[in-house]
Amino acid sequence: MKNILVTASLVTALSLIGCAGNQMNSTEKSALGGGALGAGLGAIVGSQTGHTGAGVAIGTAAGLLGGGLVGGQVDKQNQATMSQEERLRRQDEELYRQRRELEELRRQQGNDTGSRDGSGSGGYDRYDRRNDQGSSQNSRDPYY
Repeated sequence: MKNILVTASLVTALSLIGCAGNQMNSTEKSALGGGALGAGLGAIVGSQTGHTGAGVAIGTAAGLLGGGLVGGQVDKQNQATMSQEERLRRQDEELYRQRRELEELRRQQGNDTGSRDGSGSGGYDRYDRRNDQGSSQNSRDPYY
């Protein structure tokens, strides 16, 4: 039992020293967690079979590999989500710009003869983002 605690403590200490001082991504976090769990489970299984060191080594390797694979997938998904959010943001900006341009063209042509909704605002104030800042509606959707 003493060997198990010493081995687990050593693995944990080395893992923490290796990751100190910099921010870890999901791959690194998952690999570290998987390695720690693998080492613990490997120590338990290894002590039952009489080969604690081999159990810890095998468990750590398997945990690192599994955790790294899972973390890599999480990182890929996060990157895809960020890319999609950026595309949506650019599309929202372009829609806003086009609405403003359309409104300006209508004013220049003198076709803006009054409100479509009876408020005297030309019916386009609902698209003005300055008016939507405090709205509880989805801030990403300019139609609210």
